[in-house]
Amino acid sequence: MRAFLLVVFFILAGCNESVESATSPNLTPEQVSLGFFSAIYVNRDVAEAKRFVDAPMQEVLGHYHIAASVQRHMLNLSMTDVELEIEEIDIDFFRKFTDDVTVKVKIKGLKGGQPWLDDRTVRLNKRGKNWVIVEIMTEKRAANG
Repeated sequence: MRAFLLVVFFILAGCNESVESATSPNLTPEQVSLGFFSAIYVNRDVAEAKRFVDAPMQEVLGHYHIAASVQRHMLNLSMTDVELEIEEIDIDFFRKFTDDVTVKVKIKGLKGGQPWLDDRTVRLNKRGKNWVIVEIMTEKRAANG
């Protein structure tokens, strides 16, 4: 799984296209979700994270300026040394026919210096040919481990 994440990271990092084409039709909801969380937790780059969200969320991200503030205030989860993976997605066969999906991302890393495992669910909409995150859903559980 770590190799998959590295491949996705290098694909996303290698793109030096405009903001509009960054969420290209070739990116799946899973890739958009991983790209967003990677920008916040791994690269710590709010501008990069804005590429994966809709306009209202871009404004909110811009308000916080730095990734640590986004982690603390938007995601309620400040972590370091993060590894990401897709835990669950609510579509499969009918992907071509839906414009709204949710993706659950597992976040593993250190919280306050201690190992921590958590997840966050995002809702994505298809805008034209592009998937964008429109909501970060509230989570009801967390576990250390």
